[in-house]
Amino acid sequence: MVGSIAEETKSPKKSTWGMAEEIKKNLEFIEEVTSNVDEVQCRVLAEILSQNAHVEYLQRHNLNGSTDRETFKKVLPVITYEDIQPDIKRIAYGDKSPILCSKTISELFTSSGTSGGESKLIPTVEGEFERRSVQIQNLLMSVMSQVDPDFGKGKGMYFMFIKSEEKTPGGLPAVFGSTSIYTSPHFNYSRLHHPHFNYTSPTATILCSDSYQSMYSQMLCGLCQNQEVLRVGSLFPSGFISAIRFLEKHWSLLCNDIRTGTLNTQITNPSVREAVMEILKPDPKLANFIEAECSKDSWQGIITRLWPNTKYVETIVTGFMSQYIPTLDYYSNSLPLVSTMYASSECHLGINLNPFCQPTEVSYTLIPTMCYFEFLPYHGNSGVIDSIVLPKSLNEKEQQQLVDLADVKIGQEYELVVTTYSGLYRYRVGDVLRVAGYKNNAPQFNFLCRENVILSIGADYTNEVELQNAVRNAVGNLMPFDAHLTEYTSYVDFTTIPSHYVLFWELSLNGSISIPPSVFEVCCLTIEESLNYFYREGRSSEKSIGPLEIRVVETGTFDKFMDYRISLGASMNQYKTPLCVKYAPFIEILNSRVVSSYFSPMCPKWVPGYKKWNNSS
Repeated sequence: MVGSIAEETKSPKKSTWGMAEEIKKNLEFIEEVTSNVDEVQCRVLAEILSQNAHVEYLQRHNLNGSTDRETFKKVLPVITYEDIQPDIKRIAYGDKSPILCSKTISELFTSSGTSGGESKLIPTVEGEFERRSVQIQNLLMSVMSQVDPDFGKGKGMYFMFIKSEEKTPGGLPAVFGSTSIYTSPHFNYSRLHHPHFNYTSPTATILCSDSYQSMYSQMLCGLCQNQEVLRVGSLFPSGFISAIRFLEKHWSLLCNDIRTGTLNTQITNPSVREAVMEILKPDPKLANFIEAECSKDSWQGIITRLWPNTKYVETIVTGFMSQYIPTLDYYSNSLPLVSTMYASSECHLGINLNPFCQPTEVSYTLIPTMCYFEFLPYHGNSGVIDSIVLPKSLNEKEQQQLVDLADVKIGQEYELVVTTYSGLYRYRVGDVLRVAGYKNNAPQFNFLCRENVILSIGADYTNEVELQNAVRNAVGNLMPFDAHLTEYTSYVDFTTIPSHYVLFWELSLNGSISIPPSVFEVCCLTIEESLNYFYREGRSSEKSIGPLEIRVVETGTFDKFMDYRISLGASMNQYKTPLCVKYAPFIEILNSRVVSSYFSPMCPKWVPGYKKWNNSS
């Protein structure tokens, strides 16, 4: 487990010479593997298949111990999570036979992707995820050393959180990948030996599963060390923005703690209190400074005002996360936004070799040693993508279209397919990428979007099918009033704290009976009850998502909306109302014709872990 607070503060950092040697080796490694992409990939595939030659899944498909690429592609199908869900369910319920992997499955990662509205469970083997995580982390550190003039100096105020570990019926831990990292011995080792991982948050504050206590104590420690902070961030921008909005709400309490040198009694976790009191000292001058800044009418640039030496914000701003860029720019005075890594619950994938590029120019170099990569050509939307619908199954011709990492074409869009050391074979991750360029012989990819996702605030990836089913469940409440939903669309309103889903509804009213507001409120709640586990957790437990809102619009609104889209070049013949809108002028048109709005009156039902193990599908 992680070390003590004393270890954090007293252990020596790695020597400058040792760090320079490590950086040199990592940069040489990047040069080598990106120059010999196909050779490395063939070796990786052979390693995976030889290690797992006798597992049930490969025997089921008659691979018969072959490790060559041609046989592999001939006999193994391209799959989705649903294809192996019965196998994963066996593992979750305690079957220890080598079903997918020859090595023992040590834990299941709870993916924020969903199957049937509930979380996917991704198997990993002991040491494998950590080994890949360490390698990616070391490569990133080496890349940052070349572009960040303050590398190895100061501290990072990174907001990191865990979710409590759950157990499957068979006793396996089910955790988020980030939780697995933060609770691993390597995480604390990095903090002790690598200056770049010198954070303002003590480990105990990160490992506190009470979200309020964790957020409060991490923010307090960040404020106490404000002059030492050179970089800020969080894994996802939603987490970082939540931290700033938490400060907006609780700054007076935090100032009182700093002024008096005492910790708020709401922080009851003994380990957290001990860790924070190592940092917290009475500082009326700092408290007055924070109070003065937070009392101002505008919070624009609050990051650079409270943490004046901050050089950049590190968080993922590609794909759907790009929707947070304006908010991040507002709070940070447009500091550089640094997206360093591309990873998923299935596998670590790649890194950004130009981390200080503009968010719109971010590309990830896939590291050929991480897994075996394949790519399914995607012939669909170009330009602005609101959502992508990927076919659930592939015919024989489509399966033959997959190409290897060394054979992708610049400018082409692909769906990512991986074969991993932990027992996933030709598995469709669901990400759509575009080839942007090359590092030596290794292609670099823009991340476009995730499969079918149309609404997302944090981990709540809501896809088209989920939203359609949820709305279908809700409109039944209108039937007694002889009212029908004729058109609808949706978007995420990021201007509220917390952000929330908005649905624009146009109704056909055939009767003379008016619909009471309570009916629309029930519709809101019905939709929320029908959405996925992570949405309901965000609403009911994390409080990171606000009540869902239905905005009823005037009759004819969606005709006007169609006319406007056609005037911009949409095809009249192929026009269909999008289930989600993000383009500001579209949202303005819809908002200008709202006649009434209604919110969900309460939080939807949510039971920790229940649906993961009781989903019969």
